[in-house]
Amino acid sequence: MCEDDRLPESIKAGKAYVYVNKELQRVSKSVMKTLEKKDVLRVFPELRESNKTVLVLKKPKTETSTRKIFLPRTVAEMLIDWKREQDFTKEALGSEYSDFDLVMANDLGMPTEQSRITALFSDLIQRNDLQKVVFHSLRHSSITYKLKLNGGDIKAVQGDSGHAQAQMVTDQYSHILDDDRMHNADLFEQAFYGGKGAESVHEAAETPAAAGQTEVKTGTEGIDPELLAKVLANPEMAALLTTLARNLK
Repeated sequence: MCEDDRLPESIKAGKAYVYVNKELQRVSKSVMKTLEKKDVLRVFPELRESNKTVLVLKKPKTETSTRKIFLPRTVAEMLIDWKREQDFTKEALGSEYSDFDLVMANDLGMPTEQSRITALFSDLIQRNDLQKVVFHSLRHSSITYKLKLNGGDIKAVQGDSGHAQAQMVTDQYSHILDDDRMHNADLFEQAFYGGKGAESVHEAAETPAAAGQTEVKTGTEGIDPELLAKVLANPEMAALLTTLARNLK
C-alpha cells in the first residue's frame, strides 16, 4: 500500500491502494530453464526435493496486469490489522519465521498457494451455507458491482480489473449495462407516459374518438418532475432529448 507514514491520511482521504506488479506461480522445473531470469523475482525453497515443480514469484504475464487498485477504507484497515498480527507472529517465532516480505503468507512465512486459498474458500462456503462458486467468481462479482455502482464507467473498472482494452469489459459485461439502459427506458415511460404502457393503447382501442373530434394535447401535463430529473441526469438520455427537441422545431 502507500508508505507507512502516510497510511492514516491516505485511508482517511480514500486514497489507499495496492500496487499489483508480481504474481505467485508454480511452474515445472523443466520450464524454469526457459523462463527469462529477469521475469523471475524469487524462487522459494522446496519443501520436498522430489517435487517436479517449484514455486516462484514473477512479473505478471502482460503489461496491463501491472496496475494500481484503490481500496475501500474498510479493506485498507483490514490489511493494516493483518500486518499488525503478522508482525506479532514474526517477533514471536524469530528465526523460525521465513520472512519473504509477503502479505499473504502462512504462519511460518511461506506463500499461501492457490490450492490453500481454494480450500479455505470452500470451507467458508460450506460453514455459512452459501452458493458454491469458485474463488475467481469474486473477481467477476467485483466488476459487476462496480459497473452497477458507478453507472457503467467502463474505463474506471478496466483500470482495476487489468483488462487490456475497455472493449473487453464491454464485451463480457454488456448485459450489466443493458439492465441500466432498460431501467432508463422504464424511467422514460414513467416520466412521459405516466406508466400506462400497453394499457393506454388498449383503452384507446376500446374508446374510439368521435369523428372530427380528435384532440391533440401538447405540453408537460402528467410529467413527474422527479422522474424527469432522473432521466435528464443520464448524459446519454439528455443528449437524446436535446436532439429530438431540435428536430421538432
